[in-house]
Amino acid sequence: MNRLFAAAVAFVFAFVSVVALADDKTPTPAPTKEEQAKLKAEREAAKEAKAKQTPEEKKAARAAKAKQEGQIEKVGNLPTGTQKAEQIKANTTATKSDPKALPTKEDKQKALKEQEKKSSGQ
Repeated sequence: MNRLFAAAVAFVFAFVSVVALADDKTPTPAPTKEEQAKLKAEREAAKEAKAKQTPEEKKAARAAKAKQEGQIEKVGNLPTGTQKAEQIKANTTATKSDPKALPTKEDKQKALKEQEKKSSGQ
């Protein structure tokens, strides 16, 4: 009985995993003829540009690509301008409620007394 139950659980787990993986891919609309022509022209232009490159240019391009991949491995994907702005805004709003540092001992004592008054209910 236990073996049958374990086999059933394993089957369900495998089936759900396959369904979940298959569900991740959303269908994309087929490109129109104009889009296909544009993509093909871009591909051809890139091939021609690469064919015209000198060996030094090819070496520099490979080095730049390797440098970029190395940086992505270190840092992860670099955020775009809008993502940076959103991160800064989120950080700013999160730190607005943080208490300000008190510069002098008198200010610290005054703030402590006010906090004690609030906690005692006066």
